[in-house]
Amino acid sequence: MTKSQTLKVLLVDDHQLIIDGLRGFLNTEPKYKIVGEANNGADAIKLATVFEPNLILMDIEMPGMTGMQASQEIKKLLPNTKIIIVSMHKEKELIKKLISYGIDGYLLKNSSQIEVLSAAEQVLNGETYFSVDVKESLAGEKSSEIETSSDISILSHLTEREIEILKNVAEGKTNKEIGDTLFISHRTVDTHRTNLMKKLEVKNVAGLIRFAFKNGLTS
Repeated sequence: MTKSQTLKVLLVDDHQLIIDGLRGFLNTEPKYKIVGEANNGADAIKLATVFEPNLILMDIEMPGMTGMQASQEIKKLLPNTKIIIVSMHKEKELIKKLISYGIDGYLLKNSSQIEVLSAAEQVLNGETYFSVDVKESLAGEKSSEIETSSDISILSHLTEREIEILKNVAEGKTNKEIGDTLFISHRTVDTHRTNLMKKLEVKNVAGLIRFAFKNGLTS
C-alpha cells in the first residue's frame, strides 16, 4: 500500500445507522473512497465483484445471506481483498470459523473510530487485526482437530523461533508487538513470517493463523 494510493472500501451492514457512522468518518480520510454499500451478503458479493475493493467492513448477522457466508465466497473470488468483520458477537467458534475463511480482522461494534482506522491500516499492510476482547476470547483456545501426520512433519522442521512467531501471529499481534515481545526487530519478524508462509505453503497471515489453531499452537 502506497501513501498516495486511493483505497476502495465496501461497507456491509443491515443497520443503516452503522453504515452512516462508518461512512461519516472514513470520508474524512482522503485515502479511502467508499465505492459501495450493502445490507446483506448477496449484495455484498455482487458489489465486491464489480468494484474489487481493497477493504470490506462486514457485519455478520444480516437478512438472507450472512456476512459469514459472504466473506467465505468473496475470499474465494477476490483473495486479495481484505475483510474486517465488525460485529457484536465474540464467540470463539464463530471467530475461528471466520478465520478459517480467511478474514483479516475482527472488530466489535463498540470499537472507536481510531481503532477502526488502525485496523484498516494494519490489514491493508498485510497484517491481521483483532480487538482486545476478541483476542481474549481466542486466548487459550485449542483446535479440536487432530494433527495430521503431514502437519507433524512440518512442525518438526520449524525452528523454536518460528514456532514462537507463529504463536504470536495467531494471537493477532502486529510485527512490532511480536518484535517487542521477543526482543527482535519488526523486520526480522516479517522475514520469519515470510519464511513460515513458504514452509507451511500458505499465502497469507490468515493461513498461518489457521495452521496455528489446527495444531494447538495458541496459548
